[in-house]
Amino acid sequence: MMVERRKPLSARVGVLAVGHHTYWPQFAGLLDEMHRKLAAFVEKLRGHAVEVKTFGMVDCAEAACEVLPAVKGEDLDLLFIDMVTYATSSTFGALVRGLDVPIVLVALQPLAAMDYANATTYMQLCNDDFCSVPEFTGVAIRMGKPAPRVILGMLHGDPQADAEIAEWCRIAHVLHDLRRARIGHMGHVLEAMLDMHTDPTAVTAAFGCHVVQCEPHDILRHYRVATEARIAAKQAEILRFFDAPDPVSDPLTSRLADEDLRTGARVAVALDDFIAEKSLDGLAYYYEAEEGSEMRTVVTNLIVGNSLLCAAGFPMCGEFDLKTCLAMLIMDRLEIGGSFAEFHPVDFERDSVLVGHDGPHHLNIADGRPVLRSLAKYHGKPGRGASVEFRLKEGPITMLSIGVTATGRFKFVIAEGESVRGPIPPTGNTNTHGKFGPDVRTFLKRWVAEGPTHHFALGIGYHAQTLARIAQVLGIEAAVVT
Repeated sequence: MMVERRKPLSARVGVLAVGHHTYWPQFAGLLDEMHRKLAAFVEKLRGHAVEVKTFGMVDCAEAACEVLPAVKGEDLDLLFIDMVTYATSSTFGALVRGLDVPIVLVALQPLAAMDYANATTYMQLCNDDFCSVPEFTGVAIRMGKPAPRVILGMLHGDPQADAEIAEWCRIAHVLHDLRRARIGHMGHVLEAMLDMHTDPTAVTAAFGCHVVQCEPHDILRHYRVATEARIAAKQAEILRFFDAPDPVSDPLTSRLADEDLRTGARVAVALDDFIAEKSLDGLAYYYEAEEGSEMRTVVTNLIVGNSLLCAAGFPMCGEFDLKTCLAMLIMDRLEIGGSFAEFHPVDFERDSVLVGHDGPHHLNIADGRPVLRSLAKYHGKPGRGASVEFRLKEGPITMLSIGVTATGRFKFVIAEGESVRGPIPPTGNTNTHGKFGPDVRTFLKRWVAEGPTHHFALGIGYHAQTLARIAQVLGIEAAVVT
């Protein structure tokens, strides 16, 4: 079963073609051919849930200066420059200097190779997409800007190029939501975990999103007025999605109690209303409250609602970990999951390590039906109630931790591995066996040496390259642990 996304993915991308105005009177029909190439590329973009703004052909420095205000005015998340033929770098200079938007150069030639026996200058110009790419990247670097990334290949019948186009559209989804997201921050750090502390102003500076300081009482207020009809509907939704098996070996666990189901459903209803009231796109929280209080019941029973929200595209993580909430958002917008995770015991017999947490999790990447168990206590934290347990889908996985350096700057720590079949402790926590090369000992030592936060977002598939590209676009250091 899949949880439906709360909001559709979206991004606004721009496209303009560059060429050399001197060619048009020299070669009849060439300009029309370039417009056809541009139209073919734009059509490729339309299948990737992006709003496309086109700016036509820019073929000289004057045209670049004229189009610049229009490009800036569209509030783009990403700009594709279609290198349809050779163009002088003076055409690019005004754009790269004046824009504060990630740029991707697209060099997709129509032919896999020149028809050498029948070659003409006209044919060469139609396939000269890469010719001025070095000129453009060199000018960007001279102007103190990063060299634009490049999609290089063929306009038709090139799966690798098409995959790179799709990847950059997914990156645009990430950038779109990072710049506009409202991330709730509620409570305090769990027992002053020093790696959890995050400056909200630094978050806005690095990622663009706004951090909304929230009060636990705002959820409690909605909890108190939740109607029986909505609670019953949420309980039915939970039971449709989750299994509730008998306990196995852990004495802290029991079969899901009716009381815990009802409390989890009532809190989930309150959480939905709280999110709507605050217009939030994510939430990082931790709060303990007075023992025996109604508030403690609420703040310690968010796990079920959390997990449903994560799968619906609303990243939510405990222990006040704002950085990992952002990592989860990034993974979700790439449509690869984004579960809240950390390292659990190492399995030296299988050369693996258990990867998981006590919640919340991205249910759409579960292997089979997720489980709810009642826990008599949450280890290391106050409270009791329903907890989510599932194993991750087998196959490739990617991890993203966002750490903070000694200078206060964020750092992406990234790794790829595999989720493999193995026994999972039935403790009401999510876990999977993570395999990492060259072996689990070496990998874990290399991982911690990069200074990650001890939490990370966990997704499916191999996506280290994409995450490193996002870091580069954001101007954030990235380390890929191999």
